[in-house]
Amino acid sequence: MAAGNNGKASERLMGSLPVDSVQALAASLATSNHIPTRYIRPEAESEPVIISCAAEDEIPVIDFYKLLDPELSDAESSKLHLACQNWGFFQLINHGVPEEVIQKMMFVIEEFFKLPLDEKMLFKQPPGQLDGYGQLFVISEEQKLDWADILYFQTSPLHLRKIGLWPTKPSTFRDALDEYSMEVKKLSNCLLEFMAKNLGLDPAEMAGMLENGDQSVRINCYPPCPADKKVLGFSPHSDASFLTLVLQVNDVPGLQIRRNDKWFPVKPLPGAFVANIGDILEILSNGKYKSIEHRAVTNTEKERFSIAAFHGPNTNATIGPHSELVLEDKPLYKSLDYESYMKLFFASKLDGKSFLGRMKLNE
Repeated sequence: MAAGNNGKASERLMGSLPVDSVQALAASLATSNHIPTRYIRPEAESEPVIISCAAEDEIPVIDFYKLLDPELSDAESSKLHLACQNWGFFQLINHGVPEEVIQKMMFVIEEFFKLPLDEKMLFKQPPGQLDGYGQLFVISEEQKLDWADILYFQTSPLHLRKIGLWPTKPSTFRDALDEYSMEVKKLSNCLLEFMAKNLGLDPAEMAGMLENGDQSVRINCYPPCPADKKVLGFSPHSDASFLTLVLQVNDVPGLQIRRNDKWFPVKPLPGAFVANIGDILEILSNGKYKSIEHRAVTNTEKERFSIAAFHGPNTNATIGPHSELVLEDKPLYKSLDYESYMKLFFASKLDGKSFLGRMKLNE
């Protein structure tokens, strides 16, 4: 996200208030079960969660290898189109990201979060900035907090990387993040070109929007909580991006999506990415594809780790309904330059799909 001409002002707009380490708080609960009230979320217990579901109600699975196969591509593209229309989420198998790259990334994440707090704090977010170790979307001293610690990095375009905030312990962290982010970006770009084609748009135009496009990586650590039904790891929200690719790092589930007014637990397939449509793609498609509200819950005994890679256009892009998709329908959303769009997003508290609601045109 470029800072533009008023770099320091825009950085302040996008910063988050500092909060204490949840890992340290969770460790202290071994001697006291007192959870600070800022973490207690009544809605975590009150909103219904689907306990079990039929096989046909599972999140769609898309085979990336089939998308690339000329003989199988049309059928798999149709499956992808339906997944984007009807679910906004899908699991991606045979994605081609090398297993070695994934394993290296998983290793450095778990090793970083094993470090003593004072070593992690060497890479804390500077005031008014997003990159580093800390938290996002904390805009007041009174708001409820998520039961999580995070690392957040701008990884593309390369000139916007703040490498000084990338951890140096373990020693392979920076190389692992560099390789992982580039592989996942290639995958996301290819998927988005298939999606553009499915919407009747020119894939080359999408490729142009994605050249030197925005990518950020959020690494989540959800510590265990003895009262896991009373806290939330990640507040309900939809992503501001085009497309998000999430990798489950360990075998602790926690991602849930809102479907038919209930929370639907996602069961990640081993080695798969969980992909979801972001607000930009809903806006670009004028509502044909839907970004879906989702959240993360915690576990009573085990830490959960995940990596979310968010993909957007380049900073010159305008966010708005595509002209070819509003020929028969009226535009449902405003148009806004990408930098202003992202400033608005990071200056907001996460609250369901309220951010997307602010992008809607009045009826």
